[in-house]
Amino acid sequence: MKNIRWFLSALFLSSLIGCGGGGDRGELTGAQGRRPWFHPQPYGTIYVPSGSIHIGDNEQDVPMSQIGPNKQVTVVSFYMDETEITNNEYRQFVEDVIDSIVREKLGEKYWTPLDPEGGSDEHAINRRVKISPEDIKNSDEYKDLFYNQAETYYRVKQIDVRKIIYKYEKIDQQAAAKLSREAGYKTTRDKYKKMESVKIYPDTLVFIRDFTYSYNEPMTQVYFWHPKYDDYPVVGVNWHQAKAFCAWRTNYLNSFYADVEENTVTDFRLPTEYEWEFAARGGRDQNKYPWGGPYIKNTKGCSLANFKPGRGEYSSDGGVFPVRVSSYFPNDFGLYDMSGNVAEWTISAYSESANLFTHDLNPDYQYNAKDEDSETLKRKTIRGGSWKDIGHFIQCATRTYEYQDTANSYTGFRCVMTYIGRSNRDKN
Repeated sequence: MKNIRWFLSALFLSSLIGCGGGGDRGELTGAQGRRPWFHPQPYGTIYVPSGSIHIGDNEQDVPMSQIGPNKQVTVVSFYMDETEITNNEYRQFVEDVIDSIVREKLGEKYWTPLDPEGGSDEHAINRRVKISPEDIKNSDEYKDLFYNQAETYYRVKQIDVRKIIYKYEKIDQQAAAKLSREAGYKTTRDKYKKMESVKIYPDTLVFIRDFTYSYNEPMTQVYFWHPKYDDYPVVGVNWHQAKAFCAWRTNYLNSFYADVEENTVTDFRLPTEYEWEFAARGGRDQNKYPWGGPYIKNTKGCSLANFKPGRGEYSSDGGVFPVRVSSYFPNDFGLYDMSGNVAEWTISAYSESANLFTHDLNPDYQYNAKDEDSETLKRKTIRGGSWKDIGHFIQCATRTYEYQDTANSYTGFRCVMTYIGRSNRDKN
């Protein structure tokens, strides 16, 4: 009987609380109805925890002491692609942009109801019209997407790669933080929004262009599109194209989360050069190479990366050109090819003294070079060395650069995503 009275009292009290306009009894309890959220790990990425490490030169090297002085920094956690972006992954980007261009031409015909009987459906807007490549080729509606007759090779109808343009929105938060404060917070947000239009198809002629008096035509003909090279790192992609890929990948993933009514995640982006070096060292301080030791071969005499050993002995490490990603052992974080195979774009502008003036917490130096700027301001840092580089360039600390609007046969990229929350993923 006592238990029944207690139950009725509790029920009555709860009903009173429920009628009190929110049930918080006037207390500060925070906005209600928010579910716990943990940052999902993107497919194909590795978690890199926060930490402090010494970046810069690891040995007595007089020239490098000027552009890679030693410095202790702290980097917050992030997800990083396990390997370089492959040809097949980049081709997904290209094909999706082509699909978007086709759908833009279709206009209203793009939308179709989910109900096979033709009935209406509130989610029909998320359904794409199925258009096969043959439908595109055989329709006059898309004829301007293809090379004209004079430019056609071997009577094969092909999409004009100059027409494959990805358009995306970019927000300059650095400018917003600076200018809005200087203007007394009276500026409008549209001043910091910019539309980017990037021709995204890789430059497949780089294997010929990069090497004078060298027969590399077969690589030009098949490297990007042939299934044999699906799992090889994409090359011929400049810095702008790599950034465009990151923007597309962000939108592609967040569109899915929006469809299933989940919280979106932080942007995919190119790593800063310090995030890259932190990840390459694999949690080891002052190690010369990602695998830790000072040697480029293991105890069995096998090379630990794809680079240029000796004097022109390209094949002695197991690969003449770029090789399939993850062909060599990963570092302690589980990241592959942080040395060799292809060098990798970073988001960072290149300055010889960057290690000296950048902050020791998440150091970074970026500059958005304009077309009219000098060539020096268009230099972007690349890291890791490549299949055509000697051993010096595959060290963790080695810094060098390429120009942001150039592409070549030895530079690719991988993406990172800043982790939301504490560095220990097991806790909130």
